[in-house]
Amino acid sequence: MKQWLNLGSLWDEVSNGLAVERELACRLIQATDGELPELLAAAVTIKERFRPGVITYSRKVFLPLTNLCRDHCGYCIFRRDPSDPGAHTMTPEEVLQVAKAGEELGCREALFSLGDKPELEFPGMRATLGRLGYKSTLHYLETMCELVLRETSLLPHVNPGLMSTEWVRRLGAVCPSLGLMLETTSRALLRPGAAHDRAPDKVPALRLRTIEAAGKHEIPFTTGLLIGIGETPEDRVDALLVIRDLHHRYGHIQEVIVQNFRVKPAIPMASWPEPSRGEMLRVVAVARLILGNMNIQAPPNLSSPDYDALLAAGINDWGGVSPLTADFINPEAPWPHLTDLERRTAAAGHTLKQRLCIYPEFVDRVATRAGLMPERLRAAADEQGLARAA
Repeated sequence: MKQWLNLGSLWDEVSNGLAVERELACRLIQATDGELPELLAAAVTIKERFRPGVITYSRKVFLPLTNLCRDHCGYCIFRRDPSDPGAHTMTPEEVLQVAKAGEELGCREALFSLGDKPELEFPGMRATLGRLGYKSTLHYLETMCELVLRETSLLPHVNPGLMSTEWVRRLGAVCPSLGLMLETTSRALLRPGAAHDRAPDKVPALRLRTIEAAGKHEIPFTTGLLIGIGETPEDRVDALLVIRDLHHRYGHIQEVIVQNFRVKPAIPMASWPEPSRGEMLRVVAVARLILGNMNIQAPPNLSSPDYDALLAAGINDWGGVSPLTADFINPEAPWPHLTDLERRTAAAGHTLKQRLCIYPEFVDRVATRAGLMPERLRAAADEQGLARAA
């Protein structure tokens, strides 16, 4: 491979489809400030060939089904022990109340987020599940997805942590798409005192196993990176490459999220530095160069007030934005108002379009299946696979 010490001759080749592999990607992700404008321009060129003139988003309600979790990640303010203030598991009535309120506001996605297998650590959670009539959190989640499908027009998308092959299959029958953030491929973050110390479900090989299981079952899947939790630039490249390779093998990764760590009070990483705007731009741009024609999103609320700068790095989606519920994972970062999102997107030369929880190019493979979920999906999607106008 060429030794890309000077990138002057590179940009046209990258923009025209030069495959960006590890050595070159590691060089680009540390581009100098002088090189950054051309890196961003190359990323936008590739994005515009893929999704010309359009940025999508999903209007959602956020349903924190339970914030009990057996993992103790150094950056997380969402998880609770049963005795902690704010510990809560939603009842079916609460789930339906929020879902119906979101439906009235034009939401099309019911995003379920929850702690990973809390019943394995907390007897109280096992008792709660027993009172509700379930043996596991995933069983309860499955039933709540069915409830939302029966009683509303919303489509569920779930982020339940690690899933066995059987649970990938079962949840894929009641959700058009599933999600699990890879976060990183670095095992160094499992060391004592690191971000994933005391987090048994954050072992990279286990998370990759779940993502691959979804591919084997042909289930559209959302994954991504968490930036700034102790990983190196090379680790970021490695995570992007493994995601790309899984998608090339199975064709199922509908979305790659590039999410930046945000400091919060009372977390173990409260004094940790947040990734800079320049770091985020570099990671997003290199993600576009590596991933090519794959959907890339970065959460706008985590890059306020200048979140529109991310458009210059090659994203094609803003992710889920709620007019009703908070971001319970990052409660300090409110969603932008949808009118502001549309205005800023238009100012950058793009049209903002509402999608479903499943991306348009994946709709047909799910909508042709039998069952209530595909029936609801067919009703929700327009001829382009986007959200049908109300």
